[in-house]
Amino acid sequence: MPKIKKGRVGIRMDMTPMVDVAFLLLTFFMLTTQFKPHEDVQIDLPVSHSFIKLPESNILMITITKEGKIFVGVDSQVLLGKLFGEENKFRASIEVEKENLESVLIRARIGNPRLRTVVKGDKQAPFGPVEDVMNVLQKAKITKFNLVTDLDKS
Repeated sequence: MPKIKKGRVGIRMDMTPMVDVAFLLLTFFMLTTQFKPHEDVQIDLPVSHSFIKLPESNILMITITKEGKIFVGVDSQVLLGKLFGEENKFRASIEVEKENLESVLIRARIGNPRLRTVVKGDKQAPFGPVEDVMNVLQKAKITKFNLVTDLDKS
């Protein structure tokens, strides 16, 4: 008696669950991405040849405009609310007078001792306010800080 072979049955995989997972992951990453916050102060950075990456968190940013105004910003909204009041906790930076800068820096360091100080100045800013900021940093015993520049591409 001859054997009769049955034809092979093709296997079909349902791709619907994989598409669902892909869209869930896409939605998750779109909703949890943190975009660069809008800066209150627009400055033109000087260029340099040095390349050191700034940390992502625990940053105390001191910005000096070309008019010589000083702005202070912290990446933590809670600490910004403690320093400048609850109405200012969603702003990127707050203008500070030179006379009040030392007390703001000391209160910020008390609020978060791991803060890394970053000075970001416009390339056309007068040297006087930059020198004043460095003197205030020295008085507040903050001897380690970074100066932000653009990388020279040439």
